[in-house]
Amino acid sequence: MSTPTLTLSDDRLLPREPSALAAAREIYRSTKGLPIISPHGHVPVSWIADDIAFTDPTSLLITPDHYVNRLLHANGVDLEDLGVGRTMNEEDSRRAFRILCEHWRDFAGTAMRYWLVDQLVGIFGVTERPSGETADRIYDSISERIAQPDFRPRALMDAFNIAFIATTDDPCDDLDDHARLAADKTFNRRVAPTFRPDKYLEPAAEGWTDLLAKLSEVSGCDATTLDGFTAAMESRRAYFKDHGASSSDHSHRDLGTVILDHDRAAKIFADSVAGRATVEEMTLLRRHLFTDQARMASEDGLTMTVHPAVHRNHDTTAFRRFGADIGSDVPVALEAVDSLHPLLDRFGNTDLKLVIFTIDETLYSREIAPLAGWYRSLYIGVPWWFIDAPNSVMRFKHAVTEMAGFSRVSGMIDDTRAFCSIPARHDMSRRLDAAHLAELVVLGRIDLDEAVEIAHRLVVEQPTRVFGL
Repeated sequence: MSTPTLTLSDDRLLPREPSALAAAREIYRSTKGLPIISPHGHVPVSWIADDIAFTDPTSLLITPDHYVNRLLHANGVDLEDLGVGRTMNEEDSRRAFRILCEHWRDFAGTAMRYWLVDQLVGIFGVTERPSGETADRIYDSISERIAQPDFRPRALMDAFNIAFIATTDDPCDDLDDHARLAADKTFNRRVAPTFRPDKYLEPAAEGWTDLLAKLSEVSGCDATTLDGFTAAMESRRAYFKDHGASSSDHSHRDLGTVILDHDRAAKIFADSVAGRATVEEMTLLRRHLFTDQARMASEDGLTMTVHPAVHRNHDTTAFRRFGADIGSDVPVALEAVDSLHPLLDRFGNTDLKLVIFTIDETLYSREIAPLAGWYRSLYIGVPWWFIDAPNSVMRFKHAVTEMAGFSRVSGMIDDTRAFCSIPARHDMSRRLDAAHLAELVVLGRIDLDEAVEIAHRLVVEQPTRVFGL
């Protein structure tokens, strides 16, 4: 019996109806070779700065990809067996890869399966379907490929045609790796830091005062007072901008915003530092500090992206064992209209560029698209985390386009730490753009030449404009 093959259809994700397929093919061809612009992601900058050699298929394709890890965990796999939270030897790595292959059928119909197939076939030339029988052969084939010099991060950035990629960085980071890349005349791609201050804005979180001490040391400002904290944040934002940052990123449980008068905010801040503030007061302070980040963004030009409404580390046992960012985050319901009103009332028609993401699909047509259809400062973030999958993305397009058009979206955001999945994710986005635009062409709502222009705009002009690149 022959081994089942692994293939990529040239028309994957494109419509089947002949006239729509013809239009989609033409639209997709016009964007297929365009450079990748990745304004928000989690690839470690050290990988690129040091141009590290990837050691094995597991640490490249499985361990850093919590999309893959979470489904394997749900199907009975211990994260430790996938290399999470520990260093693996060759035998461990091979065993982890075999686990993925043995669970291949568990990924049928998922976005993870789609991206993995794109990587295995498109990047590594794999032709056999993963299984327990083929696991070692596939592992050896990938190992042979990644041992070559042209499979190091910088060469892959050229091969993937990644023109711009942003990392995610703590406000106290020294950004030395970014500085090294910027000074390297042999490196012609752009890698930028992203200012990620959210944990510094959470006075109710454990360890907040320790963070303030660290911020004080790095900034030279006394961050244990409201005025000192504000000065420290402004200083670090300027430092990031000097090192090439184009955006800040924020993730809180809700979208609540409020503008407190200075004296009240200062008192709650002082009480929070002293441990006297109530939970309600600390929540109010967090919303005030978050809103003040919008004020700073309207002045310094960093685009403000917001990824709210996630119950982080829902599995506390796994969190205690492995730490954060292992895949156990879960979406929660979100409200935007009332929550964002104080912020938008003050900054919604200023130079602020605010990109709101959600994993609550009901929010797109009910709240975010109507808001973005009025406020000049607000843009609609494309689907991420649980809904950056083909069917969800198409629902998103149908939900927001009729109300807000194409000019009010962020452009593609891959939001990944799985380096080799970046081209797969962007190609998927371009195919879905083509499918949606072809649908509008066939229905007589736009012309084909307009569709081609819009597709190009979504890939290049839109993220360039929204993120000030």
